[in-house]
Amino acid sequence: MIIIGQKPLSSDEVIQVARKDEAVKLGDRALELVRDSNTRLKKIMESDEPVYGINTGFGIFADKKIQKNELKKLNRNLILSHAVGVGEPLSDEIVRAAMIVRANTLAKGFSGVQLELIITLIEALNRHVTPIVPSQGSLGSSGDLCPLSHMALVLTTDETDLEEESGLARFKNIEYSGKNAMDLAGITRYSLGPKEGLALNNGATFSAAMAAIAIFEANYLAEIADKAVSLSLEALRGSPDAFDSRVHEARGLAGQITSAKNIHAYSEGSTLIGSTNRVQDAYSLRCAPQVHGAIRDTIQFAQSIIEREINAATDNPLIFEPEIALSGGNFHGEPVALIADYLGIALCELGAISERRTYRLTDGKLNDGLPAMLVDSTRDEGLKSGVMILQYTAASLVLENQTLASPDSVHSLPTSGGQEDHNANAMNAAKHALRIIENLRVILSIELFVATRAIELRMRSNNKLGMINQKTYDKIRSNIPFSTDDRIWSQDINKLTQMLKDQQI
Repeated sequence: MIIIGQKPLSSDEVIQVARKDEAVKLGDRALELVRDSNTRLKKIMESDEPVYGINTGFGIFADKKIQKNELKKLNRNLILSHAVGVGEPLSDEIVRAAMIVRANTLAKGFSGVQLELIITLIEALNRHVTPIVPSQGSLGSSGDLCPLSHMALVLTTDETDLEEESGLARFKNIEYSGKNAMDLAGITRYSLGPKEGLALNNGATFSAAMAAIAIFEANYLAEIADKAVSLSLEALRGSPDAFDSRVHEARGLAGQITSAKNIHAYSEGSTLIGSTNRVQDAYSLRCAPQVHGAIRDTIQFAQSIIEREINAATDNPLIFEPEIALSGGNFHGEPVALIADYLGIALCELGAISERRTYRLTDGKLNDGLPAMLVDSTRDEGLKSGVMILQYTAASLVLENQTLASPDSVHSLPTSGGQEDHNANAMNAAKHALRIIENLRVILSIELFVATRAIELRMRSNNKLGMINQKTYDKIRSNIPFSTDDRIWSQDINKLTQMLKDQQI
């Protein structure tokens, strides 16, 4: 059970809800904060003064005063008019991650919403109603307006309660209209009051949720990359000096120290490491701790920012004591956009250095005496192609990642008649980071596969792997047997990629 509003929500808890259907509950402290915030909002509304987002129009219409009897219509219109996303639907795990992040945002007690709105959102999570949300249409400022409005269509209604205005949702993996999905789940859709439409759709919530998923994956793949380079070192009989802790402590970078420690530990007990007279190895091997470590440090920095963001009040205006509504810009997705860009760049590099190791393993002039392209024996070179094209695939994905890693946060176009004149492009940045991760998973799978094949050929001389590397090798080999002949290698790579996706290694 994830209790929101009691303590900061972690990115791991977001994953538990998004992927493992962990139940969610609103904490006692949050109940108190939300009620108090709603009381303050009601007192603010007793005045006839215009207050943005409460009794005015939105964006360029901020100077248009709205009458009290029109406020429900104002909030419903906001959701209807802003649900204009296009493209393929986002995955259910992304939508569920956004739902828990939005509930946590509202639970902070700065949004003025009624308790029932948050409870409706939580009930949809707990009863497995997942809105179907298009993947395109958000600028990341003023938050993720389009995707959040598609989410809100399912959860909210008005007196007309039209099915065609309820969006789409999945309930128990079957697609329905939002209205039917909520009915089948036994959840009453919520009728929006003053400010509540804006409270639902104003904030870079989908961007932050996607970034939280990306960080979870990145932390795991950083571990896998250390395992991959250690296996490649075994296959290439690399020098151990580059992983001596004294080298890395002399620089003092935490991620570098961790990666060097891992790589050294995985190969401990090996008879292959250091078994040649080679003084030093190529950068892709020797400098792996420096590169992997810098990526680790970037991931940790990204996680620190995103975990603040998923615990932030991000709508506008915010309600403070005693009865004050302050209009600001916490919805702006620049922190998320920059972080997603940093993460994408870092993970692009993790794939790039992995591909260089794959290249060395397959090149007969660089792989320390192994057959070219790791065919079964040198006499079959030419008759068989071996794993030649696996390196092509890895190179192709690295090149795609290099394009995807071009920063999104530096691009902006004005909207809302120039009122919103600088936008973050946060959701595109987060989507690209996730796409880079998908490619990276395959790139690392290829290195693991090629390294284990090289080790198989090397072990014919009765060599011994490091103890932990042996376990990794056995895990891979138990699922993907060695083949002496050419075969459809993509079947093996797909299987190994799925193992990484399921975090089985």
